[in-house]
Amino acid sequence: MKHTFNDEETSRIIEMAWEDRTPFEAIATQFGMIESDVIRFMRYHLKSGSFKLWRKRVSGRITKHAMRRPEGIERGYCSTQYKHRGK
Repeated sequence: MKHTFNDEETSRIIEMAWEDRTPFEAIATQFGMIESDVIRFMRYHLKSGSFKLWRKRVSGRITKHAMRRPEGIERGYCSTQYKHRGK
């Protein structure tokens, strides 16, 4: 991973990585980062304790991998998870 991300992209990657229903494949599609890249990225950008909480949360979570998701879960976000992005 050699790409440098601006603050907005960095924030979006972190947000997507924390979201339960956003698979790593969605991050790869949008930002060209495979799962191991995301792990390194999160390790670098989060405080140690936050990184450990995130790893514990996503480890083994089937919704973080598109191929392992239960049938019927096709979107990358929860329908009730609307985030207002006022500018």
